[in-house]
Amino acid sequence: MSRLVSALALAPVLALATACSQPAAQGDWTLDAAASQLNFVSIKSGDIAEVHHFTGLSGSVSEDGTAELVIDLASVETGIVVRNERMREHLFETETHPTARLTAQVDLAALYNLAPGDQTALELDGVLDLHGVEVPIFANVLVSDLNGSRVIVTTQGPVMIHAADFNLQAGLDTLQELAGLPSITPSVPVTATLVFERE
Repeated sequence: MSRLVSALALAPVLALATACSQPAAQGDWTLDAAASQLNFVSIKSGDIAEVHHFTGLSGSVSEDGTAELVIDLASVETGIVVRNERMREHLFETETHPTARLTAQVDLAALYNLAPGDQTALELDGVLDLHGVEVPIFANVLVSDLNGSRVIVTTQGPVMIHAADFNLQAGLDTLQELAGLPSITPSVPVTATLVFERE
């Protein structure tokens, strides 16, 4: 349900991270998936909040500023095996829609003056392709240059994702019924910490 939100927030952050990592950029940037996190919070029964994440992330930023973040929706991790399976089958429908994809165009020139240890705040506009629906996504992110060849991009606040925007409400209703819950909040906050390295 709210896992899909994570996927959304993650893509904008990815584009941003690559952009800021090089003052004299040459070559593409690749997401360091092991050092990156994409988290989302689901709320059930009115006030029970749980934090989840996706383990399958990949992404890149090319020299022309084209950024892409791909989320393997089958990698959703909620801490409960049965819940993971239900989300794959009934919410994300991963057999038909296995991934979520975030794309954005980054103005790399705005980040050329960053030196190791420097950071800058950016506004990022992107498009999230989830469950066969493309929706514009906006995020404020903070980009930090780690060493000239690695950058870290973090969301400055949660990015809200709404199930109805991606035709996910029916799947969310099914999850609620299967779990015997009085409610599952259809809007979820997503946060991301992404690390990119220049190839």
